[in-house]
Amino acid sequence: MRAAWAATLLPVLPADSASVADLGCGTGSLSVLLAQAGHEVRGVDLSPRMVAAAWAKANAAGVSAAFVQGDASRPPYAPASCDVVLARHVLWALPDPAAALKIWVDLLRPGGLLVLVEGRWSTGAGLTAAECRALVLDVRREADVTRLDDPALWGRPIDDERYLLVSRS
Repeated sequence: MRAAWAATLLPVLPADSASVADLGCGTGSLSVLLAQAGHEVRGVDLSPRMVAAAWAKANAAGVSAAFVQGDASRPPYAPASCDVVLARHVLWALPDPAAALKIWVDLLRPGGLLVLVEGRWSTGAGLTAAECRALVLDVRREADVTRLDDPALWGRPIDDERYLLVSRS
């Protein structure tokens, strides 16, 4: 799975070291992956147990990354302090995704990159790619969607809608 995520995410990120905010970082899997690729990663998650797991994962991998407990919809980072804002399976769960996106976009430096991994689950929860794209286009000029149906990403075949949305401007 790790190799599949690296092959999916690393080509869309800046080639040089970038400042990445991993919002709703969970146990830090993507944070560690990006830190190993040379990016400066800061993660935030609401759960103190997830933040502790992220710190442990980064330490075990021998990478530098910083994690804090906080609300992903209002991350504790200054405006224009990130080159990349990344969120995986977070936007759909927020009470006001549109408001969160406005805040997230404000975190980006000029030319910054918004990277979202989202889905519409077989349970009916989540956001369709069209819904997510429309939300992003309310705050950005571009929103490119790529379907993520490779079983290597998920550890099994999937039958729901999962996608990567990348907005460069």
